Amino acid sequence: MVFLDFEKPLESLYEQLEKIRQVGEKGDVDVSPMIQELEKKINDKRIEIYDHLSGWQRVQLSRHPERPYTYHYIKHLTSSFIELHGDRYFKDDKAIVGGLGKIDGRTVVIIGHQKGVNTKMRQYRNFGMANPEGYRKALRLMKMAERFGFPVLSLIDTPGAYPGLEAEERGQAEAIARNLFEMAQLKVPILCYVIGEGASGGAIGIGLGDRVFMLENTWYSVISPESCSSILWRSWDHKEQAAEQLKLTAENMFEFGLIDGIIYEPLGGAHANREEMVEILRKHINKELDMLEGMEVDELISKRIEKYEKMGRFMVEEPELEEAEKDSSKELAPAPNEGSANQKSDDHS
Repeated sequence: MVFLDFEKPLESLYEQLEKIRQVGEKGDVDVSPMIQELEKKINDKRIEIYDHLSGWQRVQLSRHPERPYTYHYIKHLTSSFIELHGDRYFKDDKAIVGGLGKIDGRTVVIIGHQKGVNTKMRQYRNFGMANPEGYRKALRLMKMAERFGFPVLSLIDTPGAYPGLEAEERGQAEAIARNLFEMAQLKVPILCYVIGEGASGGAIGIGLGDRVFMLENTWYSVISPESCSSILWRSWDHKEQAAEQLKLTAENMFEFGLIDGIIYEPLGGAHANREEMVEILRKHINKELDMLEGMEVDELISKRIEKYEKMGRFMVEEPELEEAEKDSSKELAPAPNEGSANQKSDDHS
């Protein structure tokens, strides 16, 4: 098991538990009471730790090396999955995967970021940072879903769209913008889940949907805490402070009205009990698709557009408008006594 910095108290308890089990296996001593006591301590310590997580600790959990990625969910959620490749323009982007699969007998098109489970695979997957061809592949699959009437399931987990020169040369911004434009009008249900990191345009490029949810220990923001710290303080040393100020947790996003709900993870995070996390997600997906598939196409699209129109807050400075109106009225009004002076002149003549 891999323990993060704030999980160190758990690490020592697990070490004790392992030693006691080894003693029980080697000898004839009954160690079950000690094991039960330690397991209770571990559970209590987990509750204590995970009930008071900071924004930065949520970010750390979203990046946990044992956290399930898109392929894990595809493998355990679907049957008869067929992966599809390429954008039909340039090449196949390994950072975004997608294809057709059945979830409890229902055919869906699944699209998601894939980071890779080890160093070699992370390099192969470009750490989950997609190039323009990745977003164009995703759009191709979504349009195919629309053609055959299949709902779209999007799994988001990326530190951002790839920022390299070649990505910009091939139209990174246009590819993401095109996806937003097309997803807003797609004639089939779109269900989006942030399963890990949700950074900037890299996330939103496949993240516009009828319902958008975040797993409990994930984050969603225009910028990562490290990059924000680097810009504001010229150093990564303030990443914890940046994470708090960015308000990037699932609770923050739900409060702001930017997501539709939070999927609570097993105690200790999704990586602590992968099987339970898959089943939690399976039930939620089926429930949401049951509701969305019962809607007419026109209603589906209009509600989707209305949902995003309501996002954001703005304020109009009324006093400034009043001053502007006063200025314009002054320009249009006649000069003082102008009419009376002309009248006097006429009378005199």
